[in-house]
Amino acid sequence: AFFAESAGIKINKKTFSAETGTGKIDGHDVLLLFPQTFMNESGKAVAKAMDFHDVKHSELIVVHDELELPFGDVKTKFGGGHKGHNGLRSIIAESGSPDFHRIRFGIGRPVNPQMDVADHVLSNFSKEESDKLPELFPAAEDLILSQIKKIDSN
Repeated sequence: AFFAESAGIKINKKTFSAETGTGKIDGHDVLLLFPQTFMNESGKAVAKAMDFHDVKHSELIVVHDELELPFGDVKTKFGGGHKGHNGLRSIIAESGSPDFHRIRFGIGRPVNPQMDVADHVLSNFSKEESDKLPELFPAAEDLILSQIKKIDSN
């Protein structure tokens, strides 16, 4: 939502089992898609939108949480496996390829080693983490913008 607001794109349609908005970012046409399915079925929304808009895998950018990165670290990656991430697993299965851009937002592993990883992923951010989010979003936005520019230059 931060990115959509910052880019001036209104998320004002419900289609593809998702909330969507279209617009231009630095002259590049974009579709922002927020699947409204369960995470383990998000690939259905992504694949429908890709088919309808004739989006190639090399043009797809997925922003997702990443257990293997410490909270607040934001990194890019192209392709690869799903590493147990059910949302990525669904996108790969439904779209037919793992070869897309990823913006990985670190959430870190559970601090309590006895906490189930699924419970950690589904839990709310701590107060300290929530307070840090506004300062982290611009870094993620910069990476998304750089990926958009990279895709359009190819």
